[in-house]
Amino acid sequence: MIRFAALSFVFLLFLTCNTVYFDDSEFYQLISSDNRSGADFNNIARISLTLDNAQIPSGISSRILNNVSNPAFNNELNFIIQNVDRNFWILVDKENALSRDYTPSDLVQLENSSFRVNRNDLFLRRIAATSLEEMSIAAMTEGLTILVSSAYRSFTSQEQIYTRNVNQMGRQAADRVSARAGHSQHQLGLVVDFGSITNAFAQTREGRWIAANASRFGWSLSYPDGYENVTGYSYESWHYRYVGKEVAAFIDKYFDGIQQYALRFLHEYQKLN
Repeated sequence: MIRFAALSFVFLLFLTCNTVYFDDSEFYQLISSDNRSGADFNNIARISLTLDNAQIPSGISSRILNNVSNPAFNNELNFIIQNVDRNFWILVDKENALSRDYTPSDLVQLENSSFRVNRNDLFLRRIAATSLEEMSIAAMTEGLTILVSSAYRSFTSQEQIYTRNVNQMGRQAADRVSARAGHSQHQLGLVVDFGSITNAFAQTREGRWIAANASRFGWSLSYPDGYENVTGYSYESWHYRYVGKEVAAFIDKYFDGIQQYALRFLHEYQKLN
């Protein structure tokens, strides 16, 4: 009975989806095994629906579906949902905003230490600041000094920045490079803009080192090159979000290092709870 209900749900899912982002034949092979339990079918159905709702590309979706029966994937996913601070992986983008009054309770001021700051009014959540210190110490051992140029932004600050950009370049151009108030990851207190805040940063020694090492300290590039149609923002080689080591590893392992795909997946998966 459980198996029949799960199969019926999956069948209806395929009938009602407007766009399928994964390989139908591969999915059919997954659900047709005689060795699947009712829980297996329900899990496959949930992951499949999540992938489709999150609009994950077919190549990534196929690999994830092939890992659905792997305890490692399910354990990592469930650990994130159940144990990792939700603000590490909450989806903040063009469609999903934070409230006007959201302010992290554990902001700490950043000061010159193993890294440098270019202003004395920069703040991060304590756990992100600790991780930044660890990452900067590691960079120092290779003769590099990390420069922090921007961090936490309040709702009011976002309003000011966005309005200024609209006035200077027009709304359409501004929307490519800045977030409307409430839609900026900076409000989480988990984001750092490094270096010059230009894409010249990617070609510096520090930029290359951070790109290669950030994820092992729990940081993830938010707006990678060539993904503006996915993230809604043009390439920002300097903008990294602290997501924690578990989520950073999950992004790299299953979502080709594309933060937006992983956070959309987690967002849609959580909605099915």
